[in-house]
Formats: sequence, structure tokens, C-alpha cells
Amino acid sequence: MKEAFLQFGGAVFGGGSMLTQSVPLKESPLAWQLAGYSYTATGYGRKIPTRYMVQWEGRWRRVYCCVLSNNGTLYLAKGSEWLCTVDLYDDGKES
Repeated sequence: MKEAFLQFGGAVFGGGSMLTQSVPLKESPLAWQLAGYSYTATGYGRKIPTRYMVQWEGRWRRVYCCVLSNNGTLYLAKGSEWLCTVDLYDDGKES
């Protein structure tokens, strides 16, 4: 079963304690993802839409990825602001 954990606070958001919240996760690929294309020619970018959506505060929100080097950070955004980081977990079992 796939799960998502939203992480508020911590180093990304100015320090302090970290709050982690489990939320529902679904795959909802966009048309260009189904066609096998990349969002950018290089694969790098600050707000790359992923194929995942999480339910938070009563609505489904797209998970974005910031890739500036060899790894990326998943996050939720509202406009240009980061709301929280996202951690995806898959235990390998279907429910």
C-alpha cells in the first residue's frame, strides 16, 4: 500500500520541531507523463509536477519535485510557496 507523509517545520522551513502527518495518496499522471515525456529537457527544475497527488485539507493536491542536482525534494505548493515536504512510502503490498 502506498502512503504519503507530510512534514511541516524543520530545516526547510526555518527550524523548530517537525510535525509529520499521514495523508491519502493516489497516482494521477498527466498527459505528458503517460506519453513518456519529461517536464523539462534537462530533467532539472524547481517545480516539476509528479504523477502523485495527496489529499490535504479536503482537496487533492499535486506533489511537485525540486531537482537542482542529483536528487530531488518532493513538496506541496500553494502558488510559489512551499507548504511542506512530502515523503512517499510503498510497502510493496497491494491493498
